[in-house]
Amino acid sequence: MRSAVCPGSFDPVTNGHIDIFERASKMFDVLIVAVFHNPNKHPLFEMEERVALLKQATSHIPNIKIDSFSGLLNDYVRKQDCKVVVRGLRALSDFEYEFQRALLNKKVASEIETVFMMTSSEYSFVSSSGIKELAKFAGDISELVPPCVAKAIVQHAHKI
Repeated sequence: MRSAVCPGSFDPVTNGHIDIFERASKMFDVLIVAVFHNPNKHPLFEMEERVALLKQATSHIPNIKIDSFSGLLNDYVRKQDCKVVVRGLRALSDFEYEFQRALLNKKVASEIETVFMMTSSEYSFVSSSGIKELAKFAGDISELVPPCVAKAIVQHAHKI
């Protein structure tokens, strides 16, 4: 069975993320979307909320598994018995950052490969931080995030 891990903070998950998940899920038997706990960030949504929103937003993808982790990505990938990490890219700046991370991960765990996927052009400008900024000023985010996420952001507007 070929499985892959697609890690991220997903705070919040966007339609760009969903685009990557849908396409990556066609390449693997199982796609594990893993919410990473980053102690250096102060997320809008708690870990459990992000996992729940991802489960709702991806319920149409039959071979997806939603999980969470903290610690080193390579350790998590090994625990899942995977050999592939999927990373979504929007722009050249994403590539530079992700390329450096992939090389470092390869140095630490040579058996794990990183696959880069470009998001569809219609989502190339969408970022979680941009969504939060737009929502802060009551901008329309309805076409940029799944409906369950748009609703949750409205409920958390006081935290933005």
